[in-house]
Amino acid sequence: MDTSEFKEIIWQKGNELFRPMPWRDDTRPYYVLVSEIMLQQTQVERVIPKFEAFMVAFPTIEALAAAPLSKVLTLWSGLGYNRRAKFLHGAAQMVVHEYGGVFPPTLEELIKLPGVGVNTAGAILAYSFNQPVTFIETNVRTVYFYHFFQDQEEIPDALLKEVVNETVDIEHPREWYWALMDYGSFLKRQGAGMNSKSRHYKKQAPLKGSVREIRGQILKALTHSDKSLQQLQQEVTVDERFDQALEGLLKDGLVNRTHGSLHLAK
Repeated sequence: MDTSEFKEIIWQKGNELFRPMPWRDDTRPYYVLVSEIMLQQTQVERVIPKFEAFMVAFPTIEALAAAPLSKVLTLWSGLGYNRRAKFLHGAAQMVVHEYGGVFPPTLEELIKLPGVGVNTAGAILAYSFNQPVTFIETNVRTVYFYHFFQDQEEIPDALLKEVVNETVDIEHPREWYWALMDYGSFLKRQGAGMNSKSRHYKKQAPLKGSVREIRGQILKALTHSDKSLQQLQQEVTVDERFDQALEGLLKDGLVNRTHGSLHLAK
């Protein structure tokens, strides 16, 4: 497809499908960081109310950095993949303590933050700093696969990045990526999602029956109060997954054990 024709399509679809979101109304780096980490493997509809509650509790990055991890985990409850909450908390502390509360405006520095990889850093640079960077996530893949790679399989991100880099709008990168996100989401709802064509595609394992399910139950139980092992076992599913889930939470630093009592990390 001709790149100029492609750009016309993206801008047209972006105007038609634009969805208001709180992190689009306010593009400060803190808002974008929180939203991007919440959106990892979680749908927009589930993230919006959590994001809004999070911002009431932690309106600034300084407030988040100063909060105990236990409070962050409690607010995060229900989003899943709870290590993201710890990463976000650590990233806030790093920005506050090492950068004076000011987000670094370069990819090299942003990827040093806990939980921030190349694509999350790229999103911060595009949305907050309006830099014409190249980054890839599932909606971006969907759009480019649909228009440029219909007949190909096992597509590496390196090849995809070449096309993304050639077509990114230099003057309006923030709005360009918003358009890609909304169009990609639309295509997936129409059954045109093609992320399985990616060489890097990994299908998300179902929550039901997973160790992740028990991890979530344990964290939810501990948001109410500290518990002994016996008390905890009365509130969650205890099967062959329980020991692995609890040991994983202890190892990840999300749960601590003090004098026989289990509690969220402080």
